[in-house]
Amino acid sequence: MKYIIVLGDGMADEPLAELGGRTPLEYAEKPNMDRIAREGRCGMLRTVPEGFEPGSDIANLSILGYDPHTAYTGRGPLEAASMGITLRDGEMAYRCNLVTIRDGVMEDFNAGHISSAEGAELLRDLDAALGDVRVYPGVSYRNLMVVAGADGALTTPPHDIVGQPVTGYLPRGDDAGILLDCMERSREVFADHPVNRRRLQEGKAPATDVWPWSGGRRPFLAPFREKYGLAGAVISAVDLLSGIARLAGMEVIRVPGATGFLDTDYEAKARYAVDALDRLDFVYMHVEAPDEAGHMGSVEEKVRAIERLDEAVGIILDRPETIVAVLPDHPTPIRIKTHTADPIPFAVLGKGKDGVVAFSEREAAKGSLGLMQAPDLLTLLFSR
Repeated sequence: MKYIIVLGDGMADEPLAELGGRTPLEYAEKPNMDRIAREGRCGMLRTVPEGFEPGSDIANLSILGYDPHTAYTGRGPLEAASMGITLRDGEMAYRCNLVTIRDGVMEDFNAGHISSAEGAELLRDLDAALGDVRVYPGVSYRNLMVVAGADGALTTPPHDIVGQPVTGYLPRGDDAGILLDCMERSREVFADHPVNRRRLQEGKAPATDVWPWSGGRRPFLAPFREKYGLAGAVISAVDLLSGIARLAGMEVIRVPGATGFLDTDYEAKARYAVDALDRLDFVYMHVEAPDEAGHMGSVEEKVRAIERLDEAVGIILDRPETIVAVLPDHPTPIRIKTHTADPIPFAVLGKGKDGVVAFSEREAAKGSLGLMQAPDLLTLLFSR
């Protein structure tokens, strides 16, 4: 038997007046996800333990069976692992967004979804100006900062404060002075940078600052194969997921056309996932697009992302002798444009059948699997 999880990041939501009181999952045309729910079993999953921020780092670690209480040190070191950066003793890695701040307000947490090439050009010049602190370009606005001799800082994800003054959310704690200095230097380097001049001429948002957040030291994850006795892989365009995979000894499958945004190639991810199951036992296929639409506050784009993901699910359902689960990692409600810690719906095909007729938040709550804790999900999937 083979196993696959299809994860639509941030896919869960709240009922919306503009959708007639339905959630995007209830409104979207998604016959393949509905088939999984109708022919399988459903439930609700708590992916964010009490006391943790509702981020994709915590939620995806939990879904893959790793307890955040012991496995989580911060988002930065997970992304460092994906980028092949080995953290030395005393070093901390911070996630480092390129953002747009105007008149002291967080206007855009991703600098208009700046391209990877533009981001790399900006960070190259910033790195030269920072001295001991190093910055590493990643995908689009998602980059990394490594601080030596670090002790940590209290930070805020920039996507949580869009439209708000940043003053009350600046770094605090031991590393605050270093991080604030880096942010100030970024403003100086980026102010009249050729990349930003071009973006302004094209009517795009400039990257005005870097915003470091969620720092941590290198964590330890038990090898996935030793934990479950199965060979697994992760498909994602996001460094966070690839980093978790590398630290867990899982294969990272790169898919041409996977962007981590709304324009990602959903069907290519599904084809690569199906092909990988010819040689592996388990594939975790992560799609970021619904989360990006939630952060944008776009109902239309979120529904479209769900529907396009559903088409990819159809490719996976064609593979025989495969247990398939579909779920988000956390809600990203359109109303607030950021994550919540509410339980999420999940459906599993190949583990019996209950009376649920469609895949959605309200339907899954009626499922026979009830409310489960995320670290128990893979145990359910892999049980004989």
